[in-house]
Amino acid sequence: MTWHHLLKQVRDLGRYDTDQEAERVVHAVLATLGGQLIGEERRDLAATVPEPARTTFASQIPLTQPLDAHTFVDTIATTLDTTADAARWHTGAVLAALTNLLGEPLTGRVLTQLPHGYALLYGRADLTAAT
Repeated sequence: MTWHHLLKQVRDLGRYDTDQEAERVVHAVLATLGGQLIGEERRDLAATVPEPARTTFASQIPLTQPLDAHTFVDTIATTLDTTADAARWHTGAVLAALTNLLGEPLTGRVLTQLPHGYALLYGRADLTAAT
């Protein structure tokens, strides 16, 4: 997938008026996501996304502990100077396009690294095993 194709997907999914708006959202979400992942999933995601998304994602130093989903969305809201509701929308648009790009196996692996609550941001049910 090319950068232009990724932007088009995000623009369509997020219903953005311009490529510039979609680009701003992609960079905000991928920069924040870049601080959440380590290991093979980080490497494989970076290898899959097109430039300049790859640089945005890979240039982030992973945190010692990933942000919970609520804090992730709040970080996007702060970065984009918007509300939490708008940030959830932006995050969902980018992560849905990312799922299309990565495919289900890699998306599933990425989700296993992230705390409870991220599946909902990816548009998936957030089911936990009964104890």
